[in-house]
Amino acid sequence: MPFLQRQSVTFHFERTEGRGQPVVLIHGWCCDRTFLSPQADYFSKLGHQIISPDLRGHGLSDKPRQPYPIKVFADDVAWMCGELNLSKPILVGHSMGGIVAFDIAARYPNLPAAIVMLDSAIVLPAAARQNIPLFIEKLQRSDYVNTLRHFIESVLFLPSDDRVRKAGILDLMSGAPQHVMTAAYQGLADYDAVEARGRITVPSLYIAANEPSPRSDMPRLKDIIPQLNAGQTVGSGHFCQLEVPEQINAMIGRFVRLALVPNL
Repeated sequence: MPFLQRQSVTFHFERTEGRGQPVVLIHGWCCDRTFLSPQADYFSKLGHQIISPDLRGHGLSDKPRQPYPIKVFADDVAWMCGELNLSKPILVGHSMGGIVAFDIAARYPNLPAAIVMLDSAIVLPAAARQNIPLFIEKLQRSDYVNTLRHFIESVLFLPSDDRVRKAGILDLMSGAPQHVMTAAYQGLADYDAVEARGRITVPSLYIAANEPSPRSDMPRLKDIIPQLNAGQTVGSGHFCQLEVPEQINAMIGRFVRLALVPNL
């Protein structure tokens, strides 16, 4: 697997060559590059170049003990795009990865051609924000794995989600180092999307999972990105890109065709 080194941190990634516009797939909190494999396959078949990195602290990349604010992840991905000479990539991020794509579009406006955010808590609803301090406190305890698994099972899945897939997701996410788990979630809590109001000008798509409680405050998000396109899956929890990839890929594909074909 190829890798890049930024200062003292080594980043591993997968790359599929293609003549089409590059697509960068950005995974979420405590996940890795495999969580967007169906999207990698989809775009690869369309001839796009695909870059699937393991973010700092995740997968096979290095896991230094440090703060993990969203801006650090975004700076890493933006740097990778430069190192790999990616011209106007489409950024597709799931969960925390969607916030990373959002932040790149706000702070590196000339880098992406478009961004796609999959069930990302970009603007946290008030009720969700209130629960964060206690959750982070529990993640700092010795039984943090049980805390994580309970959170994932109770909040991120629907009863209809595939049980085998669910078990695999639980096992992989539970293996994240405690210091990364805690610091990255603190980074999610600290992120203020309002600072990006009026700064994101590229075509943008948000796809929500079919959950009882929305992951993001959509009226506030649309205020920040007036040109936002929005969609929602049918019958899937938070890991919608794995549970119903045919729905996700169809929406992303249509969005890309309508928004970017004149620029390809």
